[in-house]
Amino acid sequence: MASVTSLGLPVSKVDYLHNRARPSSLSYLLRSAASLSSQLDGIRLPNSFPERKAGRRASTSKVTCAVVGNGLFTQTTPEVRRIIPDSSRNPSTPKVKIVYVVLEAQYQSALSQAVWSLNKKNAGAAFEVVGYLVEELRDENTYRTFCQDLSDANIFIGSLIFVEELAQKVKTAVEAERDRLDAVLVFPSMPEVMRLNKLGSFSMSQLGQSKSPFFQLFKQKKRSAGFADSMLKLVRTLPKVLKYLPSDKAQDARLYILSLQYWLGGSPDNLENFLKMVSGSYVPALKSVKMDYAEPVVYLDSGIWHPLAPCMYSDVKEYMNWYCTRKDIGERIKSQDTPVIGLVLQRSHIVTGDEGHYVAVIMELEAKGAKVVPIFAGGLDFSGPIERYFREGVSKKPLVHAVVSLTGFALVGGPARQDHPRAVEALRKLDVPYIVALPLVFQTTDEWLASTLGLHPIQVALQVALPELDGGLEPIVFSGRDARTGKSHALHKRVEQLCTRAIRWAELKRKAKEKKRLAITVFSFPPDKGNVGTAAYLNVFASIFSVLRDLKHDGYCVDGLPETAEALIEDIIHDKEAKFSSPNLNIAYKMTTREYQQLTPYSKALEDSWGKPPGNLNSDGEHLLVYGKQYGNVFIGVQPTFGYEGDPMRLLFSKSASPHHGFAAYYSFVEKVFKADAVLHFGTHGSLEFMPGKQVGMSDACYPDSLIGNIPNIYYYAANNPSEATVAKRRSYANTISYLTPPAENAGLYKGLKELAELISSYQSLRDSGRGPQIVSSIISTARRCNLDKDVELPEEGVELTKEQRDLTVGRVYNKIMEIESRLLPCGLHVIGEPPTAMEAVATLVNIAALDRPEDGICSLNSILAETVGREMEDIYRGSDHGVLQDVELLRQITDASRGAISAFVDRTANKKGQVVDVAGKLGSILGFGMMEPWIQYLSQTRFWAADREKLRTLFGYLGECLKLIVADNELGSFKQALEGSYVLPGPGGDPIRNPKVLPTGKNIHALDPQAIPTVAAMQSAKVVVDRLLERQKVDNEGRYPETVALVLWGTDNIKTYGESLAQVLWMIGVRPVADTFGRVNKVEPVSLEELGRPRIDVVVNCSGVFRDLFINQMNLLDRAVKMVAEFDEPEEMNYVRKHALQQAAELGVDVREAATRVFSNASGSYSSNINLAVENSSWNDEKQLQDMYLTRKSFAFDCDAPGAGMLEKRKVFEMALGTAEATFQNLDSSEISLTDVSHYFDSDPTNLVQSLRKDGRKPNAYIADTTTANAQVRTLSETVRLDARTKLLNPKWYEGMLSSGYEGVREIEKRLTNTVGWSATSGQVDNWVYEEANSTFIQDEEMLKRLMDTNPNSFRKLVQTFLEANGRGYWETSQDNLDRLRQLYSDVEDKIEGIDRI
Repeated sequence: MASVTSLGLPVSKVDYLHNRARPSSLSYLLRSAASLSSQLDGIRLPNSFPERKAGRRASTSKVTCAVVGNGLFTQTTPEVRRIIPDSSRNPSTPKVKIVYVVLEAQYQSALSQAVWSLNKKNAGAAFEVVGYLVEELRDENTYRTFCQDLSDANIFIGSLIFVEELAQKVKTAVEAERDRLDAVLVFPSMPEVMRLNKLGSFSMSQLGQSKSPFFQLFKQKKRSAGFADSMLKLVRTLPKVLKYLPSDKAQDARLYILSLQYWLGGSPDNLENFLKMVSGSYVPALKSVKMDYAEPVVYLDSGIWHPLAPCMYSDVKEYMNWYCTRKDIGERIKSQDTPVIGLVLQRSHIVTGDEGHYVAVIMELEAKGAKVVPIFAGGLDFSGPIERYFREGVSKKPLVHAVVSLTGFALVGGPARQDHPRAVEALRKLDVPYIVALPLVFQTTDEWLASTLGLHPIQVALQVALPELDGGLEPIVFSGRDARTGKSHALHKRVEQLCTRAIRWAELKRKAKEKKRLAITVFSFPPDKGNVGTAAYLNVFASIFSVLRDLKHDGYCVDGLPETAEALIEDIIHDKEAKFSSPNLNIAYKMTTREYQQLTPYSKALEDSWGKPPGNLNSDGEHLLVYGKQYGNVFIGVQPTFGYEGDPMRLLFSKSASPHHGFAAYYSFVEKVFKADAVLHFGTHGSLEFMPGKQVGMSDACYPDSLIGNIPNIYYYAANNPSEATVAKRRSYANTISYLTPPAENAGLYKGLKELAELISSYQSLRDSGRGPQIVSSIISTARRCNLDKDVELPEEGVELTKEQRDLTVGRVYNKIMEIESRLLPCGLHVIGEPPTAMEAVATLVNIAALDRPEDGICSLNSILAETVGREMEDIYRGSDHGVLQDVELLRQITDASRGAISAFVDRTANKKGQVVDVAGKLGSILGFGMMEPWIQYLSQTRFWAADREKLRTLFGYLGECLKLIVADNELGSFKQALEGSYVLPGPGGDPIRNPKVLPTGKNIHALDPQAIPTVAAMQSAKVVVDRLLERQKVDNEGRYPETVALVLWGTDNIKTYGESLAQVLWMIGVRPVADTFGRVNKVEPVSLEELGRPRIDVVVNCSGVFRDLFINQMNLLDRAVKMVAEFDEPEEMNYVRKHALQQAAELGVDVREAATRVFSNASGSYSSNINLAVENSSWNDEKQLQDMYLTRKSFAFDCDAPGAGMLEKRKVFEMALGTAEATFQNLDSSEISLTDVSHYFDSDPTNLVQSLRKDGRKPNAYIADTTTANAQVRTLSETVRLDARTKLLNPKWYEGMLSSGYEGVREIEKRLTNTVGWSATSGQVDNWVYEEANSTFIQDEEMLKRLMDTNPNSFRKLVQTFLEANGRGYWETSQDNLDRLRQLYSDVEDKIEGIDRI
């Protein structure tokens, strides 16, 4: 575990110089630059601080704070900040009481010293002070004490109060005492807190309303991240101006500005004079007392600071000149040939004397041979200082090779409003890796070490998520906070790792390409030889081949690279038909047990789970085996798997096991034997980032941190999966670079579905003739043959129908095949560096064009065309959904016209090879053609010829920009930038249809501000989906609302949709989110039953492990919302949350809030229910075992009343809540990933489990919301599985697209069948015909069978095994002939594999 500094230990210059090689331990001794300077031959900083004077108060005691007590993250008490003067010395001395509230504790020590000094000097008043960290006010007892302290206080001071729910508490408490208080001083905080300011006649109660320049400046805070810099300028000039104005108001305003100047100055001397000035001027008891005070000591607004330097520098040349004169460092560091690390520091820590953690980092970097340029700023905008001090003045060349921010905040804006574009522009110009390390802010060191969650959720939002939007990497906690003094101290192991990693990134900037060593890591999941090189929608080996060929051309040493991607596969896996566990994988290295233990210091910790090394995984019994192949300076290795996939007992453990010895040996080899300069994890996704440990802000005892060690990590991640990419970024310190999913196409129609479309076309033309009834009869029989009778209500054959009934029947079938035909599906697999052609982008553009974008003033193409015929698009969707033939036909016409117009547009921008050329130029000329605009030309031949041209021009201008983004190619370029130690531009991940800003790929993926969801738009969409879900359930449930819905929250879905599924939960229980001034959602308000128009629906929320990691604040919000609703005094028949909570409280003997626990997930550091692992590896006995896995793994609850306790196991409450569910529910939000594409969906499905828990044994209805198109749908689970099967597994367009990728394509087909079995296991919602049709397609077709077996015999064997397993488990009834054929095939493919083995 990371160690905690001992306080108050002196250090001499001799000790310092002697121990320079071990600055990690110095971090404990160099408590501040002040104590250092007092020991080093009288070297002093200007404006020395009391901490540096002899006789300063030092404490060697340590306060231990575990996650106990009030259950909050912050267990500290304001009593450590309470100073009470000795009244016995001079009882008649007037008393002044000061109460302060701050975000961070760095002011605690300086303010305390100021008060001690004042009381010691007997400065005319006895000063009492008590301080609160804003987080402490969450505790009700602490808040009551705060209110009591305010009741007899003279002065209140607040600073950086930006957490809305706590700001409201401060506002309420101070407002009650404001008129009585002698002075209220609030420095930059939320507007509602700033309005509390009162200094004589000076007030900010009208903040945001006054037209004076002063108040307008404060108003800018809402819009501009430059607010703090403007404030600093104001602080400099206004006091001088106001000094000569006669009015009291002007003088009061002047003293407020001086107060801010003192506060920002922060030293004990400044704070002492600040207290004297305010007390002497405004405390009535001191009117007769002369309180002399000095002017504020002014520090540089920004500059360069070094603990050993004689002064702060405002010129980087002067700083470098001083640096080169230093006697305490060697000539190597002074030379040009050394890495230079730029540090970004907060001035407040320096001026308050709370800089010990900064000193430790500087000393550690220098001890490791790096030159350091530590810059600071007094405001919250560091973009200017970066420009001034990290770049050469004339040439603007970077002076540094990497930048490490030690502030933890976004580069521009700090904890308030951020200006990410400004930050990105500054970092882009600098073009070096940008690391944002973390000081503990809201927790003490002990609290953080004891927490399974890791960082406080507010700190994750402010200091992890927001810096990621700037392109920040590696959120390593480098300093802790002492519970008693509030001072920061370095965590020496974390500082050592941070500094080593920063230098390793910097070395990528300096090292020659031909000397760089790169380890490419591929995955194999499930563990099987046919699965080597798995990644979501990526042709891994073709992509690696493309990357290596480009690197070789670029000057990297890639000796012996094969001529083709297929040959590369053969090289890596040696024999892809062999078992994964066999040594026939190419062995790159055999590691002895002794070497492994020497190279892997944490190996002993793995023995609890796996026994002594080498174990039986990645082992030959004597050695640990590293699989892979080396080509010059490039090693391609196969990452070992978790290791417990095939072990049913391990899968039942509630918490994940540690990595096994083979896994650890792999990363030890990469770092310490191969000596990689960087590792490239290839594709979505591996196991490293999902190993046990803290969720965010890991310690050195967390396995991802131990495994990645000091290797710079670059990670190709699918652009549509920002949530898991963010986990990789935070837990494996990865620079995640996005890659495109394959171009989407419409599923189309085939076989009987195509025949149905032709019959419907015939009916429409012959509808009124005598052949109409006959054609309808054929439509009905063909629909039954296509198994559409499960989805469409069909009349019995031979029954005579009226014309209206015939139209309705045909309309329903027509709507269903339109739904199938228009469904988007990715075809084939993506290859890195091969963007789609223009025509391949058409389907994506059609779907982009189908969405209204009111925020951009863009109408959807569908709605523009609908307007032309006098209809609303929503009405057409609804009519089509209900099978109204005319509306189904109109929807088809709109869809066809949309595709045609966009195809005409794209065709005009492409050359003969289908490549987009000069989109901007082509678009400019097109938009100038008027009548010749290609979309106008196309539409003029349709019924939509009168479409609004201005709206079309606006839309197609937008589509032109989107087209440029879709076909842009920067995936390979961005990887090379990262490998060369350059800055990779950040960008959002998500669905490119909803948010084209996801494109182009090749960006450093980030998620979003977790406190920004759900948005207003997400809430509106959620209402539509919830209303349709409840309508559908009422139809299926005899007209009754469901009392409880069990649903799943996914991280990626909520990022893509800005919180739609989160908003669905809120709307079900009847509350709405309320955003604060900065757009952050931290509270909810109830919706009245009258407005709701229905009962409040109870919920059981299963949060994925990734959602838990990314959105712990929103879990807190949900839990508060549910418990609030449970306590409403409402009739039980109108509030099912309360009804069930009361019943469960009585049964469990707990209070209603405890019984209303509804927000569940995995234990911290664990992911998934493991049902997917069991299904994929066939390592389960029966469905009861799968249900036990779900309950064991997913029964950990989040408690808003004790958030610091982490995820607590509450299985009984979980079971009781699930036992009331009448419906289960999940969301599909993107066309790229559907129910059978990944195993996550069935892994989280509780349908069969709920049936087993319900007292009546009734199976709940299972629903899926599909918001992948503009026409949101709520289908049953079985309908969605059938749609998936028709559009993917059984669709020639899909499986031929996959097979065009060869080896990987066979695996993709097998995966879809395995996932289909998973749905049978968890829900029983898969129809028999799906398996039967799949068997006909892949087994009974001899030509197809041969292709599959020859291309990837191992995956084909798994396909055959899955068919047999589906039958054996009772999910598929088929003929004995089919089963005999499958058994024979299994034997044949086994022989084939063994035969290949013998070659």
